[in-house]
Amino acid sequence: MNEERKIVVEEVEEAVKPPKVRVEETPRDTMERKRDYLEGFLSQKPAAEPVGEPGGDLYEAVIGSLKEIYDPEIPVNIYDLGLIYGVDITEDGHAVVTMTLTTPHCPVAESMPGEVELRVGSVPGIGSAEVNLIWDPPWDPQKMSDEAKLELGML
Repeated sequence: MNEERKIVVEEVEEAVKPPKVRVEETPRDTMERKRDYLEGFLSQKPAAEPVGEPGGDLYEAVIGSLKEIYDPEIPVNIYDLGLIYGVDITEDGHAVVTMTLTTPHCPVAESMPGEVELRVGSVPGIGSAEVNLIWDPPWDPQKMSDEAKLELGML
């Protein structure tokens, strides 16, 4: 079972060179194709940015205004606290904010929706604001952002 292996050495005068690759197109053809590609790319118009949708400037300005409102009992803004369930903005600048409160017996239950409506309505580009206060689904701490949980020592 113990076979003996030998290394065979072969001397050669010269190694055979591999055949050269043949290119059917000239560099000029390649440049023309690239130029056409870039021309089509550069002539494209950028996609219209959604105004009242996530990622749009108006939407982000409304979210920014909501992040300036703080719950008086918890030192976290109402957006990161998870009290805002939805923000809808129409083409004509009407904003509808769907939100809840931590409990129906919250001390700011009467004033908070008015403050939200006032702040959102003051965002440039918003013509009118409306707040829908809902209780279903009820708020729970799982709706908070990670930043809010970290702020409150829950992470």
